[in-house]
Amino acid sequence: MYINNRITRLFGIKYPIIQGGMVWVSGWKLVSAVSNCGGLGLIGAGSMKPGLLKEHIIKCRNATDKPFGVNIPLLREDAEELIKTALDLNVNIFFTSAGSPAKHIGVLKENGAAVVHVVSNVKQGLKAESAGCDAIVGEGVEAGGHNGADEITTICLIPQLCDSVKIPVIAAGGIIDGRGIAASLSLGAEGVQMGTRFAATIESSANDAYKEKICSASDNGTALILRKIGLVRLIKNNFSEEAVKLENSGASENELKLLLGSKREMKGMFEGNAEEGMMEAGQGAGFIKKIISVEELFNNLISEFEATKIKLTNY
Repeated sequence: MYINNRITRLFGIKYPIIQGGMVWVSGWKLVSAVSNCGGLGLIGAGSMKPGLLKEHIIKCRNATDKPFGVNIPLLREDAEELIKTALDLNVNIFFTSAGSPAKHIGVLKENGAAVVHVVSNVKQGLKAESAGCDAIVGEGVEAGGHNGADEITTICLIPQLCDSVKIPVIAAGGIIDGRGIAASLSLGAEGVQMGTRFAATIESSANDAYKEKICSASDNGTALILRKIGLVRLIKNNFSEEAVKLENSGASENELKLLLGSKREMKGMFEGNAEEGMMEAGQGAGFIKKIISVEELFNNLISEFEATKIKLTNY
């Protein structure tokens, strides 16, 4: 399955498969395992203070000699400090989200870093390209976690992005297996970013209860909630049901923020509170039936991708 394209060349990887930098999930064990298998692992700095990020970068570098990067949500108040921490440790691959990369692109480029920004519509993609990003992740509303307000699906978003920008596009949202990879490449993407499938691996730092909830989810096992304060997709539970009821009753932003409180993601994904925490997951969770190692997952992805290519030649 070795693919020589702009994404594999940009990152120096064998397969155009990127593991999403998920909060409370993407620690050094998962990241190094993905990179060692030929993909690109991303440390999820969104749930880390600079000191903890430093620890994960050092441990990851000791566990792999392959490329890896960090994902930094730019709306964090300490985003600049997180970026500086990573740059000081010679990280040269940055995925950014939840904000504009324009403010930070200068220092990243001065340090020779590749910069990729997550977008959910064409306008955002064009802005990221004009800011100087090397690539973009087009994330459809099927994805777990925080989503774009336009709710554009992956299959509609990716070809429109590919037709609109000159930089390479990485597809994300609902991609779980090799069939999804083949479909994404056929839409014009040059790589894929996968989150939920990697969350349910042995090496993921997520709580086992969260992994099991992913594996037991059905095709309609996720919900989109909190549209007024920031759309998020998560596994249905008591918290999501309460949020939907509150939204349907016409609750204000303040009421929704009060319900959300703080550390809901940590409570769900890291501590394993299956009913009152936020267990973010994409719609593809319905495909996932078993917690497996990253190595086994890569073997499956490659064989599924090759089988899909053969099947398509019969049409």
